Amino acid sequence: MGDGVPTTGDEEERDPRSHPFDTAAPSISRRAVDQTSLLSGNYWGELRTFLCVAKAGSLSRAAELLGSSHATVGREIRRLQDHMGSQLVILTKTGAQLTQKGQALTNELLRLDQRLFSIANDLRAEKAEAEGTVRLGITDGLGVIFLVPELRRFAMQYPRIQVHLKSPGNFKNLRENQTDVILGFSPDPSHDMTSLPLGWLHFIPVASESYIERMGVPTPGNVERHLFIDSEIYSAKGGVWDSWHALINLGTIAHYCDASISYGMMVKAGLGIGLLANYNMMEPTARPLDLDVHVKLRLYAVALTERLAAKPVRVVFNTVEKMFGERNPWFQEEMALAVDDPVYREGYGMLFNLKDRSLADRALADRAPEDRSLQHGSPLDAADTRSEKSR
Repeated sequence: MGDGVPTTGDEEERDPRSHPFDTAAPSISRRAVDQTSLLSGNYWGELRTFLCVAKAGSLSRAAELLGSSHATVGREIRRLQDHMGSQLVILTKTGAQLTQKGQALTNELLRLDQRLFSIANDLRAEKAEAEGTVRLGITDGLGVIFLVPELRRFAMQYPRIQVHLKSPGNFKNLRENQTDVILGFSPDPSHDMTSLPLGWLHFIPVASESYIERMGVPTPGNVERHLFIDSEIYSAKGGVWDSWHALINLGTIAHYCDASISYGMMVKAGLGIGLLANYNMMEPTARPLDLDVHVKLRLYAVALTERLAAKPVRVVFNTVEKMFGERNPWFQEEMALAVDDPVYREGYGMLFNLKDRSLADRALADRAPEDRSLQHGSPLDAADTRSEKSR
């Protein structure tokens, strides 16, 4: 009754403050999703704009990609910098440069963007039928000659898988290219990557008949009077390209080209000697040159290991393995200069509309008998024989 008399039963009054060991009290270990507020600030839209600027290299280009205006993009970048309390972008006359903190934020956003894309595709891939978009990094040349013809068959078998072909800016970094699978020239040592060795890509000096008719047959003894087409793709020092560097340093570089299809066309047009993959011997007017240069590169299919659990990614990965493994005679360890199987010639035929006769036959028909041994990878002396007959 009084202050000193305890109460019992229903008369007991509970302390409105929950005791941490009271089983009836609500849990104090709440899941993050139970928190109604977001830890991040109200700048998700600005982050997307910033990532676009970082990738585009300028506000104008980013505005074009986003379907926005230069002023709006600039305003969102300033707002993000205010939120972060740090300068992320430096605007110059030539574009937008990232600060050190801006680059660090870009790297994190690239990982997030890759992850969000993967989540969306994985959710679609949970259906019984393989469905989704798979981004594949591949050079234009390999894509046109070998992958595109295979995609016709692929589309019939997997009509709900969309393949997004991308030209890689860096063949060693899948994340930087933001692809699911990349056909590269080296394995990725990262613990979360799967790198599968495939076949071999062979590069040799090649000239067109028109070049040889105009400039004569290139030999190791007369290289100094010949023209070459170089590429930044071959610019790495102290490695597999050294023999090519040594060769072109003896002659004159007429042109440079970094786009693989255009590079091949420059050689075909007779503008100079180029370093081309062996499958370019499907071109009837191409002549391999014996100039002591043979660059041999291993091909690798690289993918994020966790992405291979998604059926569409696994299917595309297996397709790359099929087309660029050693079962394709162009990519065997021993170099081939002619292939009979039409499956491995149809892409070149489609590109240059060579339909009326077997490409291998067309390429060899006008060559001297001595040249036919090139089918088996013997010395590249055909150009000399051919040129003597044309004079």
